[in-house]
Amino acid sequence: MIKVALEPTRPEVFADAIRSAGAIVADLQPDVRGLVWTDYWQPALLAKTLDENPQLEWVQLPFAGVDAFAELINRPINFTSAKGAYREPVAEHALALCLALGRKLPERAKASAWGEKFAVSLYESHIVLVGGGGITSELLKLLSPFHTEITVISRSGKPLDGATRTLPFDQLDEWLGKADFLVLAAALTDQTRGLIDSSRLAKMKPSAYLVNIARGAHVVTDDLQKALENGVIAGAALDVTDPEPLPAGHPLWSNDLCLITPHTADTPAQVTRLLALRIAENTKVFASGGNWVGLVDSKLGY
Repeated sequence: MIKVALEPTRPEVFADAIRSAGAIVADLQPDVRGLVWTDYWQPALLAKTLDENPQLEWVQLPFAGVDAFAELINRPINFTSAKGAYREPVAEHALALCLALGRKLPERAKASAWGEKFAVSLYESHIVLVGGGGITSELLKLLSPFHTEITVISRSGKPLDGATRTLPFDQLDEWLGKADFLVLAAALTDQTRGLIDSSRLAKMKPSAYLVNIARGAHVVTDDLQKALENGVIAGAALDVTDPEPLPAGHPLWSNDLCLITPHTADTPAQVTRLLALRIAENTKVFASGGNWVGLVDSKLGY
């Protein structure tokens, strides 16, 4: 029977997922060729583990993004991620943030007086979505009742069901000025790091909103802060920040135009359940053959 190691911790739900797929949870020994890695925050320890276990052929990583393991994924090993596994809760959160911004909920939640009447409807708005993966596909479904115009900007530019148009990255600047909502849902790569800086924020409409549920480093934080202070855009909602966590006392915390959630688009409880399903899927592939789910492309970085 196939043996799979579970490191550096052994949550029982993940061990059960391995067993449900017909494999044995084992200590890392020369006859163990599969590894489920449970800690995103210890890439150095994973590197050491791989160095000490050259027999490993498959490694399951815990998150959809694999930027923390960028130095490792070029090794001749099948790396799989949680890519697409958390698409539903993250897309749900993105939709909630769009609605909250349009209804000015960040300001109203802190209000102690009646204030002005204000609302921007999501219905028939133009949404520019950056990223063509599972979160985008799920968000396209959620947005369908709102009759929105949706421009997806992705690496491949391949058409997606529910999108009005899908374009390659080199057309982002052309469409930024047409967005009512700009939603970032892309993997963090060299191409997308610092993607939204002062020059791109300046291309957006003063009435536009920015939503980031992907990686904090997509946005240059100081540039966003200045853009909100100077009315360059109407508001922003961030589930991820750079740095993360955003330090207490940072100006964005007190800015009424900015809504920040503490990386809760997918909560630990949701991640645990959904990652267990992915572990079971890929353990079956490892044991019996088939197509990997969430296979990492080392050239693309995700």
